[in-house]
Amino acid sequence: MNRLMKNSLITLSLALSTPLLANAASIDEEITKLQQQWAHVNYELKDDAQEQGFKKLVQQAQAVTEQYGDNAKSWIWSGIIQSSFAGQKGGLGALSLAKKSKKDFEKAIELDANALNGSAMMSLGVLFHKVPGWPVAFGDDDKAEELMKKALAINPKGIDGNYFYGEYLYDEGKYQQAKDYLQLALQAAPRPNRPLADKYRQEEVRQVLAKVEKRLNKRSKK
Repeated sequence: MNRLMKNSLITLSLALSTPLLANAASIDEEITKLQQQWAHVNYELKDDAQEQGFKKLVQQAQAVTEQYGDNAKSWIWSGIIQSSFAGQKGGLGALSLAKKSKKDFEKAIELDANALNGSAMMSLGVLFHKVPGWPVAFGDDDKAEELMKKALAINPKGIDGNYFYGEYLYDEGKYQQAKDYLQLALQAAPRPNRPLADKYRQEEVRQVLAKVEKRLNKRSKK
């Protein structure tokens, strides 16, 4: 192969790869923005301000899925925002948001189940655990645990996965197992660009852990 042709092929290869690299960087930037804004709205705002914050976040997440619809990360964060908004609204009024969130997580799993360390599976598992069961909604604790375990197999040391599974085990009355997972959550390494989420998640872990310890102490006194 002569030098001119070789250089031309290298130039073409770089030209083709540059948009792909730029696209990857852009989606990561958009996800970081959603993550940071979600932490502020979810943890630091209250009442009407929080509701308005979630409404804006839903719109922003929708715009990201429209631009990056073939990337699982966009659907994961759209689902997380919708499910968090559902939790804020509560009651039957939250059901439509929960259903939309479920579809987003399922879309993300279809695209890439391993994206963001299996976050779609963990988040969908939490959703199955939190929403009411049939005939009101689609809640199913068996599916919840199955999905959570799959996600933990991908990311066994993450703060979110261990917290949510620990909380699930607490709800199921499996207090010692819950304690083990919650302690793992507290030992999780800090996440880059997510100090606010880590701070408040650690507080949530400690709150559930305190309830677990209380239950275990009652058992030991019997």
